[in-house]
Amino acid sequence: MRLISTRALKPGMVMATTVYNVRGHALIQQNVAITERMIHRLQELNIRYVYIEDALSNGIKVTESVPVKVRQEAVANIEEVLSRINDAKMPRSLNVIEESARQLKSIIDVVLKEVKGNDELLTVLTDVFSYDSYVFHHSFNVTLYTLSIGIELNLSPKQLEELGIGAILHDVGKMLVSEEILMKPGRLTEEEFVEVQKHTEHGFDILRKLQTISLLVAHCAYQHHERLDGSGYPRGLKGEDIHPYAKIIAVADVFDAMTSNRVYREAMLPHEALEILYAGSGSLFDPNVVEAFRRAVAIYPNGMIVELNDGKKGIVTGQNRGVTDRPVIRVIEENGEELYTPYELDMSTELDKIITGFDVDYEPSPSKIK
Repeated sequence: MRLISTRALKPGMVMATTVYNVRGHALIQQNVAITERMIHRLQELNIRYVYIEDALSNGIKVTESVPVKVRQEAVANIEEVLSRINDAKMPRSLNVIEESARQLKSIIDVVLKEVKGNDELLTVLTDVFSYDSYVFHHSFNVTLYTLSIGIELNLSPKQLEELGIGAILHDVGKMLVSEEILMKPGRLTEEEFVEVQKHTEHGFDILRKLQTISLLVAHCAYQHHERLDGSGYPRGLKGEDIHPYAKIIAVADVFDAMTSNRVYREAMLPHEALEILYAGSGSLFDPNVVEAFRRAVAIYPNGMIVELNDGKKGIVTGQNRGVTDRPVIRVIEENGEELYTPYELDMSTELDKIITGFDVDYEPSPSKIK
């Protein structure tokens, strides 16, 4: 399968993955030949990339780290838990809060099982989902990324549980922010931005009153927008004053925000978002956390067409753990000339080769499409 921009889709191309609507139902099924109407629908939904099957990418597999069914169940549970906690701001019912805590731990157990049981690098196909409940999907993705970082940092099972619950609940305060502001397609006014920033304090106020959830979890909600240089909010904390959990969630939160479709911005590709994290490493984000994240995530996902410094162009076929910026590629073009017989190149052993760009609008010759 091959990653392609929806603007480069052509009628007759075959979908390699299913695209889901806001209710988790299939919008466009896997293995369906796409029509002009489907292409317009994908673009209307602001879905920027999809995977297609063609001869060029024959045999290339892309498997999401967490199966769609597991994701959908987890997101539904997160929505239920966040709604319960929000409704019980002053915990009147200990049973409700106890049940919520048990559900949270169950979600963490499921995600950890999937991540630890998968030998592949973390891959999240965010663009196969069209959704309006951004907070709930975002909370799940941040939890997935956060736990992957925690595993890379060799955190203990107890720490991973606390960190995971903190990740799920990091944006609970947004339940008190106007949806009109959260989903606004244009630039926020200064007053609206101040309202959005208040979600960290709202979240802390809700969570610190819950007897069955660690106070560290409340501080994850409170501090995940703090930055090492003191430029974050709500308190402008610096360096060691920021809890290690919040430093981890900050990286996961920013990465998912940048790689997810939003009403006001198109999604970035993983390597584009990672470049921004690297630019802020040491000043905004903990370098150890950024590096742990780089080791865990597929920067150039399988199926992406990349350009090399020597004029070659290839499609990513596999990953090299620990050197995620040096994948295995199938070379399909050299110096502008399409190859009759593509060949494999492992960038982990070809150290003079560097990825300099990508091409999600690539159009192969007609014989390589079907």
